[in-house]
Amino acid sequence: MAAKEQVREQIKISIKEPRQYQVLIYNDDFTPMDFVVEVLMGLFDKDEPAAVALMMNIHKGNYAVAGTYPRDIAKTKAAEAVQWARSEGYPLKVEAVCCP
Repeated sequence: MAAKEQVREQIKISIKEPRQYQVLIYNDDFTPMDFVVEVLMGLFDKDEPAAVALMMNIHKGNYAVAGTYPRDIAKTKAAEAVQWARSEGYPLKVEAVCCP
């Protein structure tokens, strides 16, 4: 006796997008504007006009968003920016914060 059994199995696949984090660059009175533009171009892939505009937003306000990334990438970029600033002797503050 050959019995055929068909098993139907439904698999629900739910893929969650990773939580996004914003990398914030804060204004200070000691880090040169040119260095901030260099960081924005080098680490955050901004072209020069966009980097200059963002740097002016940082300068005029308290901070600006340099980019939005998944958690690990945002924290790495923030740490690289701070490390680069410290190696040049600047107190630039950069942090990754969870998007609201």
